[in-house]
Amino acid sequence: MGRFAAAPFVQRLVEIRRHLHENPELSHEEYETTASIRGWLAEAGIRIADYPLKTGVVAEIGGFNGGPIVAVRADIDALPIQEETGLPFASRIPGKMHACGHDFHTAAVLGAALLLKEKERELKGTVRFLFQPAEEKAKGAGEVIASGALAGVRAIFGMHNKPDLPVGTIGIKAGPIMAAADGFIVEVEGRGSHAAVPEAGIDPIVTSAHIIAALQSIVSRNVGALDSAVVSVTRLNGGTAWNVIAEKAVFDGTLRTFDERVRLKVRERFEQIVAGVSSAFGASSKVNWLQGPPAVVNEAEWAAQAARTAESLGLTVIEPTPSPAGEDFAFYLQQTPGLFVFLGTSGPKEWHHPAFDVDEQALPIGASFFAALAVDALIRLTEKP
Repeated sequence: MGRFAAAPFVQRLVEIRRHLHENPELSHEEYETTASIRGWLAEAGIRIADYPLKTGVVAEIGGFNGGPIVAVRADIDALPIQEETGLPFASRIPGKMHACGHDFHTAAVLGAALLLKEKERELKGTVRFLFQPAEEKAKGAGEVIASGALAGVRAIFGMHNKPDLPVGTIGIKAGPIMAAADGFIVEVEGRGSHAAVPEAGIDPIVTSAHIIAALQSIVSRNVGALDSAVVSVTRLNGGTAWNVIAEKAVFDGTLRTFDERVRLKVRERFEQIVAGVSSAFGASSKVNWLQGPPAVVNEAEWAAQAARTAESLGLTVIEPTPSPAGEDFAFYLQQTPGLFVFLGTSGPKEWHHPAFDVDEQALPIGASFFAALAVDALIRLTEKP
């Protein structure tokens, strides 16, 4: 599988990635992206499986002699960001950009499929490729699962590029590697009045300010020193004029946790604080939760196997710091064991930045790693049913 230096193969992956980068599509709009992926798979003679997905593609390699099924997943959607990279292959679509590297993920995983196609008859089972839509909305994984595409899968593997890791480095970790990501919208109802006579009203902005300050005590006083959580209020709206006490204020933000027990505790304390402070000020309140994906929790067995595979390819294996970002790959891991890794891409900027980019030398590394891991996983599952 060591095809890092095969120039035609590398050039093909670069062409695919740049085509995707120039033509980004947002979540649930990936129709042209889907058509392109289907075309590349068909061109290589890779069979496309029929699952009821409006966007996204499922393909399979191997399985001629039965055996287990393993899956490799790539996400395909882009973000509503205006690109500022200045690249010759920058986005052609105003206000849309592959600012999270899903174009890289798709090209690398497609490369893994191309490598496995060459030795399809030797596979000890089936490798199912999931080119998943709508990861940025945390909806796509659930749709793929609902389509039945995860049926029979014994192990699933995925990745995220990591700009702060050098090319040739792979981050592999057992346990949580990405956070549960929940959003919230809090509505605080007061009573309006003239700003000169605030005692005649109930100020929802002052109430919200005290709630927001009190929420900061959750992490410092309700989360243990060996656990982790983030509570961030990112927006506050209220009022219509400089001399009017508002009727209502609304603030929203996000919670990030790595442990389900901590996640539930933080949400419980959040609701208690909102209700308690609101009551103390005579206001009423409502918390609306935007349920995000749970934490991505890797299986120790597959982390160990992936480390052996990576080392056999000459990659540098590290145990990465978990990311507080969310990732809907977590939903797959609730259904079947598997592994999510960080692949070094030596990028100039972090995810979701308008100048985000990746070093394309990482493309064949990602392709070779996932091809080799799929082969090793099928052998392991065959030997240990």
